[in-house]
Amino acid sequence: MDIIVDLIKAFAVGGIICLIGQVLIDTTKLTPGRILVAFVVAGVALTAIGLYEPLVDWAGAGATVPLTGFGYLMAKGVENAIAEQGARGILTGAFTAASGGVTAAVICGIIASFLAKPKEK
Repeated sequence: MDIIVDLIKAFAVGGIICLIGQVLIDTTKLTPGRILVAFVVAGVALTAIGLYEPLVDWAGAGATVPLTGFGYLMAKGVENAIAEQGARGILTGAFTAASGGVTAAVICGIIASFLAKPKEK
């Protein structure tokens, strides 16, 4: 029964994050790229002030999978790298923490490029 509650929490939080993105797309003149960057920066900022980690602990994948979760991952990577390496961790932490996700995205993009048939506009 606990898994059902966890799934509901993850779905609700992930859905709310996506809803915020959709509202921004529909009601502002922000480009999708700027909205994506805003989500990543929001994840970093909310992690820095201590608000995002409790959400991750409560909602799990509902908070870590959206782009705000990518910002959270980078912020936690920098935090851990600073604790281990000192000031050098500021430059390396985000890349170390996010390298798996970035690699997976690049590989999926390459595979999709082979399977898709783009059309001229």
